[in-house]
Amino acid sequence: MLKFKKLNLTRVPMKKISLLVVDDHPLFRQGVVDTLTLEADMDVLGQASSGEEALRLVRELRPQVVVMDINMPGLNGLQITHLIIQDKLPVRVLLLTGYDEAEQAVHAALAGAAGYLAKDVDARSLLGTIRDVAAGRFVFDARVLSRRDLEEWLSGQTEGARRSYSEPGNPFHPLSEREMQVLNCMVRGMSNKEIAGLLDISHQTVKNHVTSVLRKFGVEDRTQAVIYAIKRGWVTLKDANKQERSE
Repeated sequence: MLKFKKLNLTRVPMKKISLLVVDDHPLFRQGVVDTLTLEADMDVLGQASSGEEALRLVRELRPQVVVMDINMPGLNGLQITHLIIQDKLPVRVLLLTGYDEAEQAVHAALAGAAGYLAKDVDARSLLGTIRDVAAGRFVFDARVLSRRDLEEWLSGQTEGARRSYSEPGNPFHPLSEREMQVLNCMVRGMSNKEIAGLLDISHQTVKNHVTSVLRKFGVEDRTQAVIYAIKRGWVTLKDANKQERSE
């Protein structure tokens, strides 16, 4: 009598993308949540209406992807993104904006976001972008990018905006030598504590230098200072990357 081996037909559970949705407009936020919950490969862990609440939930829930509005009262999306990167949390950020501007996309990338979309995007594009971001890719300028592609895109965005203020090779800038060192560290996304350790100066001294850089540039935060300096050719992403690899 023939004997047949019993096959194990147990299904392997689908690994879902865990998500946090952040927006201060309840109707829009709920609409995004409703769209995501219809997808078999997505799991919405929670939602937040402010940057402060978002940061608390990110640390508590550790979602794989945060879908977050850039423009919010209090801590905005760029600031939250920077804090997530600074704290080295295993979370990727997709920023949404109601004001789709090329410069804001650069700000988003420099802050550490993995993707940037306009809020009027259709559901299919939103879902596709979330899946790309969850898979470790970057989405900017309606393109799916690798990390190297992203660096090249950022360089291309800033290259045309650079201009010299004095003789070639020595553009004018209003910063001291130490402030330039701090600025280069800021380009690399280093925290004040990391900068203090690298430059062998106190944490308070770093804070003073950062404050001075912001004041001289007439900007409100570190991200704005970085894009301001890159656009004027005072620092470059390539130089920062070379310095980081040499250490």
